[in-house]
Amino acid sequence: MARTGREVVEALIATLNAGDVGGMDDLFHEDAVMEWPQSGERILGGDNRRAVYTRFPQLPTISLRRLIGDGDLWVAQADLDYGDGDPYQSVFIFELRDGRIAQETAYWTKPFPAPDWRAEWVERM
Repeated sequence: MARTGREVVEALIATLNAGDVGGMDDLFHEDAVMEWPQSGERILGGDNRRAVYTRFPQLPTISLRRLIGDGDLWVAQADLDYGDGDPYQSVFIFELRDGRIAQETAYWTKPFPAPDWRAEWVERM
């Protein structure tokens, strides 16, 4: 049985909170696009997504505040805690295709410059 959009997003949050970057492969299409407009980055495809997420200095703990959507379009509001006591409030827009994430766009409360460590795997927007 195929997962609902809600189940896909909830599984993504659980996977990231568990630090299971490899588990994201079951939730994203291999050609999925992730866009982070505030830092001006676009991550194209699974290889680049895996490279970025395995090199994060620390994955955040994600606390879901609200999840709304229907069909293939879901929006999550969440707090992201990177362990420094200054959580980011965030909004994620998920566009699904055939029960997996095809596009994710993420917005955070604070703009930030794109870090140099992931420049090899992202496009600047």
